[in-house]
Amino acid sequence: METIAIQVDHDVAKAYREATPTEQRKIQQLLNTWLKQTMQHRPLDDIIHDMQTQAQASGLTPEILSDILADG
Repeated sequence: METIAIQVDHDVAKAYREATPTEQRKIQQLLNTWLKQTMQHRPLDDIIHDMQTQAQASGLTPEILSDILADG
């Protein structure tokens, strides 16, 4: 894995900083998956479905994922 810097709004940065290390790893996995899929130019519905599957496997609930997508 490599580290990159991405600008996000204040609330996102604050929530990430306040998350537990486990939650931060889950967020990193989710973002990594999303970025990979986005860069493959796949249909958005396919990307969202795959993100939901990955999120559930990582312990994120559909509600949390919906909130993340809605805030984006």
